[in-house]
Amino acid sequence: MKYLVITPAGEIEVAVDGDRVTVGGQEVGAHLTRLPGAPIAHLLLGHRSITMALEPGGRGAWTVGRLGRQWNVEVVDERTRHIRSLAPAGPVHGSHGVVRAPMPGLVVRVSAAAGQAVAAGEGLIVLEAMKMENELRAPGAGLVISVRVSEGQAVEKGEVLIEMGDLT
Repeated sequence: MKYLVITPAGEIEVAVDGDRVTVGGQEVGAHLTRLPGAPIAHLLLGHRSITMALEPGGRGAWTVGRLGRQWNVEVVDERTRHIRSLAPAGPVHGSHGVVRAPMPGLVVRVSAAAGQAVAAGEGLIVLEAMKMENELRAPGAGLVISVRVSEGQAVEKGEVLIEMGDLT
């Protein structure tokens, strides 16, 4: 399985095939051991021994602590990376007050209704694409003017799903 590890210092490609691990194009011996019930992990990477704290943040996000310093990193697998490549760059909320489908898929759940006030980050629609559920969230506080889709409906990339307006 291939992964992209996104760190504050840059991106690193990592491929794991059983006991074989390739980091940035170089095959290295790697072994990770976690201390049960604690965030402490020990990584043997080649001839380097690294002890660190690993805290999961959900959806591939991790907080890594070592020697009194802390970094936020994201680990993205091939499938997630591919799905992201299908979605347009930038926020889901368009400049015309609409939420569009970032990819073709099937509407699994509609959590918003016309006339409903929503907070920034609130879930609006769950869209299934490539057997993965993707929750589309409100990019900012607003009022749902209309919902143009229903559960079970197939949608195309770029299709308007929800029209949004200001709370005033």
